[in-house]
Parts: sequence; C-alpha cells; structure tokens
Amino acid sequence: MQRVGLMLKVKPEHIEEYKARHKAVWPEMLEALRETGWHNYSIFMHEDGTLFFYLETPDFKAALEGMAQREVNARWQAYMKDLFENTEGKPADQSFVVLEEVFHLD
Repeated sequence: MQRVGLMLKVKPEHIEEYKARHKAVWPEMLEALRETGWHNYSIFMHEDGTLFFYLETPDFKAALEGMAQREVNARWQAYMKDLFENTEGKPADQSFVVLEEVFHLD
C-alpha cells in the first residue's frame, strides 16, 4: 500500500461550510472512493483552513484516475470547488499538493 499525504486550503470564509458538507458526504461518493482504492482516508483541518489529507491505496495514480471517471465525483467537485484557495478554477482533486513521505514508524 502507498501512504499518501496531500494538502489544500479552504478559504477562511468557507471553513464552517466545508466542515458541514463533510458531515454529510453523499453515500454514492463514499462508495466510489472505496471502489477506486481510497482506504484509511482521513482529512484534517488546521484552524486557518489548511487541509491535510491522508490515505492508503495500492496505486494513487489509479485511484485518482478511477475517481475522475465517476459521475458522482464530477458532481462532488463542482459542489466543492468554490470553497478552496489557489485552485485556479480546477477541481480540488486536480489541485492537491502531494507531499513527500520523509519518515514512517510502523
């Protein structure tokens, strides 16, 4: 399994809305994530809106590509896109900052 760390930032004025939307993620979106290889997936937020995403997957590139083919993902990305900083109009899942893993303790 690959361990993947990602970052993105929510606009300060949308922090509470981002949290609210993630308390009610659509069941079909959750199923699509599972089916395309997103495991042990967590999102953490700093008070300034900085997000840290963590997931485990057999193949991160394949997981992203799998979600890109799902209609529910297109709807979710459209629903969420205005909440983020520095995405230049691209969907959030195309704007992640991918972090290098520099340490892991098993």
